[in-house]
Amino acid sequence: MEFFDVIRRRRSVRRFQNKPVPRELVEKLLQAAFLSPSSFNRRPWHFIVVDEREKLLALSKAKLGASGLATAPLAIVITADESRSDVWVEDSSIAAEHIQLAAFDLGLSSFWVQIRNRMHDERRTAEDYVRELLGIPENYRVLCIIGIGYPAENKPPHGDEVFEWDKVSLNRFGKPWK
Repeated sequence: MEFFDVIRRRRSVRRFQNKPVPRELVEKLLQAAFLSPSSFNRRPWHFIVVDEREKLLALSKAKLGASGLATAPLAIVITADESRSDVWVEDSSIAAEHIQLAAFDLGLSSFWVQIRNRMHDERRTAEDYVRELLGIPENYRVLCIIGIGYPAENKPPHGDEVFEWDKVSLNRFGKPWK
């Protein structure tokens, strides 16, 4: 499959079949993350692979919008040591996107659960909730969780309506691209 076909057809899916993701595919997903670029090659990330049902159910309660993790057979929690890089958010986001694109290429589906700067409840951040649940050290930040599995829903590819050419300028903000 060509790259542009992958990015047009990849859609976020939040309902999954009750079918485990084979370990060799999980390793390919992690390889995709390791191949992502990072500032000064500092590679500040640390990935936590979660496939235990009880932990996935607990992660599905991390914040509003995480409930899809309850049916996911796999999640990869994207964390980073913020002392290694001042652009850990960007580096980790690229790694997370590599995981999502690789998942689609391998016949899987995925979705992103934002954790950084989100709340679990009125008093506790989603990041603190996930950190406690998974034993993540204080010097590591939690960016997101990628839910992964075999899709239980089908979504059509993106159409041309996603191409918002009015949001592109040429040489100066506001000068139309087209």
